[in-house]
Amino acid sequence: MDASLSSSAIYQELADALRRRLEVIADRAAYARDPDAHLRQLQEASERITALQQRLPTPVDPRLAHYLEKCSYDKALAWLEEAQATE
Repeated sequence: MDASLSSSAIYQELADALRRRLEVIADRAAYARDPDAHLRQLQEASERITALQQRLPTPVDPRLAHYLEKCSYDKALAWLEEAQATE
């Protein structure tokens, strides 16, 4: 598999996982219905992000690495979206 293709795919997966986490956080109705299930969904989303972070091709852009290490997921998503727009 072409390295740029696999890099692009992992960045897309990470962006999707970051969006999913935002969706879970925004789902206040799910939280009101079942806070424990909502928390599990949030944990699953966060675990997915962590797993994808481990698969990022090296070297990782220092800004993206910083955003992910500090759990600044909104900034990480914005960085990924900007990077995808300039491809």
